[in-house]
Amino acid sequence: MSKQKNTEPLRIRRKHLNGYQWYVFVMLSIGALFMLFPFVWMILSAFKTKADVYAYPPRWIPSEWKWENFAKVFDMIPFWRYYFNSILTSVIETVLQIVISVFAAYSITKLNYPGKKLFLAFMRSSLFVPTVVTMIPMYLLVASLGWLDSYAGIIFPQVTTAFTTLLLMSYFDSIPKDLVDSAKLDGCGYFRVLTRVIVPNAKGAISTATLFSFLGNWKSYTWPLIVTTKTEYRTLPIGLKYLMQESSSEYQVMMAASLMAILPVLIIFIFCEKQLVRSITLTGMKS
Repeated sequence: MSKQKNTEPLRIRRKHLNGYQWYVFVMLSIGALFMLFPFVWMILSAFKTKADVYAYPPRWIPSEWKWENFAKVFDMIPFWRYYFNSILTSVIETVLQIVISVFAAYSITKLNYPGKKLFLAFMRSSLFVPTVVTMIPMYLLVASLGWLDSYAGIIFPQVTTAFTTLLLMSYFDSIPKDLVDSAKLDGCGYFRVLTRVIVPNAKGAISTATLFSFLGNWKSYTWPLIVTTKTEYRTLPIGLKYLMQESSSEYQVMMAASLMAILPVLIIFIFCEKQLVRSITLTGMKS
């Protein structure tokens, strides 16, 4: 009798949990469909004819798969040049951002020095400053350095970001202090502690920060538009804007260009996916 009383609440809890999981699964599936719809539509539209794009009711599957849409992109704008500029600037900016943020997050979370709290408060407050407020002073600085119409003018003003540093700090805080102390007892200096202890234990957070940084740099539009006037330095988002002007009625060509534009982001996500999921799973967990 007592066994039946003990197992009955467990069964009720299990049924409630299973029902809750089913409800969550359905809601997440519906949300995933809404999120995937624009991507599926973009991929299919990239291969459609002009008549298929304007067909009503909308036609999902192309009546004829037009690979020529991709060739038209290269005929209308110097796509490869824009592509190269975006890859070059995004990769360099991302690498510099991650390196600077790793050092900054390590120094704030694991080291003690005068003015650390003031520096941290200043960095956090910078998140509340709109980007447009700093554009004119930054432009004047870049112009005084002679960096207009150059890769340096695009890259260096965007290599520091408080968000990436704070993101890494939240993970570095979870690394036990005992690991750092043990490394110091073994004779490791500050730099070796960072490279042998902190970075190997924070691969998930660094991968997540890398993904966010690359995505932000890849889609950057306003700043490259301000500091460049020559085609050889302009990036892909600006090129896509030019393509919209050239092919205002040919949406299938714009979809083909957009499909090629998101490929680097997908590649970065594929490489960082495992570490990204791991970092989300371990968020908030303490050793």
